[in-house]
Amino acid sequence: MSEVALYNLEPVLELMAVGLAVAALPLAWWLWRQRQATPTGRLKGLTLITLFLTFDLVLFGAFTRLTDSGLGCPDWPGCYGSATPIGAKVEITAAETAMPTGPVTHSKAWIEMVHRYLATGVGVLILTLAGMTWWLRRQSREIKPWLPTLTLVWVCLQGAFGALTVTMKLFPAIVTLHLMFGIGLLALLMAQAVRYDGAGVRPLAPALRRGLWFGFGLLWLQIALGGWVSTNYAVLACPDFPTCHGQWVPEMNWQGFRVWRELGYTPEGELLPFLALSTIHFVHRSAAWLVLGVLVWLGWHLRRQHGLVPAGRCLLGLSALQLVTGLSNVVLGWPLLAAVLHTGGSAAMVLTLTWALSVSRADNAHRMSFSSRPAP
Repeated sequence: MSEVALYNLEPVLELMAVGLAVAALPLAWWLWRQRQATPTGRLKGLTLITLFLTFDLVLFGAFTRLTDSGLGCPDWPGCYGSATPIGAKVEITAAETAMPTGPVTHSKAWIEMVHRYLATGVGVLILTLAGMTWWLRRQSREIKPWLPTLTLVWVCLQGAFGALTVTMKLFPAIVTLHLMFGIGLLALLMAQAVRYDGAGVRPLAPALRRGLWFGFGLLWLQIALGGWVSTNYAVLACPDFPTCHGQWVPEMNWQGFRVWRELGYTPEGELLPFLALSTIHFVHRSAAWLVLGVLVWLGWHLRRQHGLVPAGRCLLGLSALQLVTGLSNVVLGWPLLAAVLHTGGSAAMVLTLTWALSVSRADNAHRMSFSSRPAP
């Protein structure tokens, strides 16, 4: 792998063609379904399609990371300078023969390249969304192109971090930022979808509105901690529950939270001690109880607010999902399905809170009811 050029732009045009092909079907379906729609309706439809496929991309990105396929093709943007693993069959076979378990195998190469194909297709959809917004703005000055434009810039940065994930050999800080940018892309698209929805604004008591922002911030912190656990392969560093190595508060080593370092090493180039991994895991596990408590509280009260009942129910259901999948990762030895669902649950929570924040506003005249029944 050391002899492979990290960047090889020969297959760029072919990969762009693949991205267009991936985006062609959803774009065709969107054009057919929205042929009679208003400009705002067209933008909403395209935004929802892009949001759906971006969510799928985040899940597949988690699958790629969890199957150790992030270096299935050791160069970027192609695979040994080819647009598909088929063209790199000889190189992949040689690498797999030398190391049968990877990081380069035929299956991992295909997983990695499918992830890149999907990412390219989502990029095409976001480019189309931004271009369509600017084009429709000529017909209606009410259409604001700034958020789609920001989303386009954002996805370009996301692509850059995807490239660095490969070329910097799964550098933990880069991989975690890649995850965070992916989740942020979902939030941006959800905010746009709400803007095009045209539904009325739901008034909330200022305290509950502040609670939403507080929970939103805590959730982002917890996702970053979870990404740090995953990218440092610390999921099984505490193999027991509710204790960690039989202790309620294990011995701590904070070297794992020194951010800028290679995978498995300290910034000084020494091997990262196992205690650092268990510290990473324990911090994430401990913070999870606080985050879970806040989100359950928010879900319970949102389901009593008119127009926000779906968000409350989603938060309660997703909180249960995160609890079950988080525990499963420990007690069942990190099963792939539970790990992917754990990432998907976090992403769905961000979408739910983004929606709730986007459709609500603080209203001093509005008071929370702690005893009323859920609104219909």
